Amino acid sequence: MFTINQFAKGALLALSMAAVIPGIANSQAVKKGIKNIVLVHGAFADGSSWAKVIPLLQSKGFNVIAVQNPLTSFEDDVAATKRALALMEGPVLLVAHSYGGMVITEAGNDPKVAGLMYVDALIPSDGESVSDVIKPYPPSPGNTEFQQDASGYLSMSSKGIDSYFAQDLKPEERRVLYATQIPWAAKATLTKISKAAWKDKPSWCIIGLDDKTIPPTLTRAEAKMINAATLELKTSHVPMLSQPGKVADFIIAASQKL
Repeated sequence: MFTINQFAKGALLALSMAAVIPGIANSQAVKKGIKNIVLVHGAFADGSSWAKVIPLLQSKGFNVIAVQNPLTSFEDDVAATKRALALMEGPVLLVAHSYGGMVITEAGNDPKVAGLMYVDALIPSDGESVSDVIKPYPPSPGNTEFQQDASGYLSMSSKGIDSYFAQDLKPEERRVLYATQIPWAAKATLTKISKAAWKDKPSWCIIGLDDKTIPPTLTRAEAKMINAATLELKTSHVPMLSQPGKVADFIIAASQKL
């Protein structure tokens, strides 16, 4: 006969399983798809551009590397990204911001790369440079704030950071971006890629609707060109800093489709 004590034990077991099973389901959901993410920064920046996104991905069990591109030439930046890819075991989702889109379009031909994600990024086709990609469009307000030094390196003015690059960040964050920016070799804007990796691999795009450095008219046209799944956010040029949760969620969703 089934006693009251046995019934109570059974009820407790059922409650325990109800609590455990959703956790198991969530764990299994996270395990789907690839687990390696390589993040590539853009001009005037370094790997800390992804500082708010990285812990969100790591908390879900992803292996994450943020590339430190030297910004001394396009070739040097591609080489740095390839070194990061070499450290990963298994397939990789390669994610880039801004000028980093140029870099991953070349480096993404690496056989380890399973997919590409562009975050407010430039996306070239075969044989195109930065100058080629932006040429059909009027200069953005942000581009007018590029300053070139005697050595041929570009920096972003304080006004550019405040008004056109990261206008939705707190003032203290904008000051840090200005103070820590890495000058970008102007010659990198003229170097043409060889073969566009997005032609053979699935791609995703995040578009900042308030981006005043790479305008939405350009990023929308790029997304259409590469037939990318797209997320539009009401952000400046740096959504990974202003809305890191939504960027991380989009990266996770993309990884689960690979």
